[in-house]
Amino acid sequence: MAPIAIPSIPSIKEADTVQPKKDNLGLPEAARARLEKAGIDLSNGYPYRPAKPLYIDDVYKIRDYDRPFTDPGSRADPEKKALFSAAKEVKDLTVHIGTEIVGLQLKDLTDQQKDELGLLIAERSVVFFRDQDLSPQDQKKLGEYYGEIEVHPQVPTVPGLPGVTVLWPALQAQEFPASYRNPGGASRWHTDLVHERQPAGVTHLHNDTIPSLGGDTLWASGYSAYDKLSPEFRKIIDGREAVYRSAHPYLDRNDPTAGPKFIERTHPLVRVHPATGWKALWVNRIMTVRIVGLDKAESDLILGYLYDVYEQNVDIQVRFKWTPRTSALWDNRITIHNASWDYEGKEPRHGTRVTSLAEKPYYDAKAKSRRQALGLAGPEE
Repeated sequence: MAPIAIPSIPSIKEADTVQPKKDNLGLPEAARARLEKAGIDLSNGYPYRPAKPLYIDDVYKIRDYDRPFTDPGSRADPEKKALFSAAKEVKDLTVHIGTEIVGLQLKDLTDQQKDELGLLIAERSVVFFRDQDLSPQDQKKLGEYYGEIEVHPQVPTVPGLPGVTVLWPALQAQEFPASYRNPGGASRWHTDLVHERQPAGVTHLHNDTIPSLGGDTLWASGYSAYDKLSPEFRKIIDGREAVYRSAHPYLDRNDPTAGPKFIERTHPLVRVHPATGWKALWVNRIMTVRIVGLDKAESDLILGYLYDVYEQNVDIQVRFKWTPRTSALWDNRITIHNASWDYEGKEPRHGTRVTSLAEKPYYDAKAKSRRQALGLAGPEE
């Protein structure tokens, strides 16, 4: 997720065209080798940077319509025999969240295995694959299996591959300098694209270049965060909606002097995953603005508590140490995540990301929590 910033104000002509820039940062060797092997044209510079949209109404119109969506995990074999039998090892990293699959190449998965992987991601929140021989084209193809690919209006992408975004901290630092006291960017708990009409489902980040020490990523489980709440407190938030905002602000075409405004959407505070049927707490400190129908003081108090439940319970989190050529696939509907910047930009890091958009968030009063569904809940839960 890019840091929140006030946009510059280009001319109308600039806003409607692409402003290519040539990379003078020095693309990391492993990244360059991967891109060249995949036949990516780097002759016009890297990455491809679309011009930033200027007006908020233009951005609202992007994907501002209902789209059909069927979660691949909902048609999977619950035992995941095709996926698990082909793997050398399947390792749960913590009790509540995170699984690593050893010995499989994502690009070679059958449709049945992709369905089962979708269900595994829905159950375990984030799944990891190391030692992947994965081109950006392979990554995009897999993402398209899990839903419509999000093509961001202003985030840098791999040339010729709309929807395959570039995560390269050295590049981001050119516009938003990071520091030890203020790492910014993705170094805050968040989830992606909550302002969309149909927000993000599965996100797939492949890191081809990582620091020798540090740079871990953390995820927290929305299922488990919901289960941490008392049954009486759940009644307070079940069925309620909140306002969620975009990471980037834009100008109002009809009132440009009013200053930047964020895209806002209203979604349920507690949502149900269509593949598991489990309830998940769906808030994040950066982009959840307010609870609909409550006074600001009331909303701030409740949201502050919910953020803390998500962020401070280490038993519902997983911290993952990357190695080169590793992929992480996580479900934004049931997680928040946080990237550690403890390496302070002293070594290069580079990856590519594809996000598949999912269903319009919904709440179902008949749905169960994860612990209830699995028979783990005690008498007080």
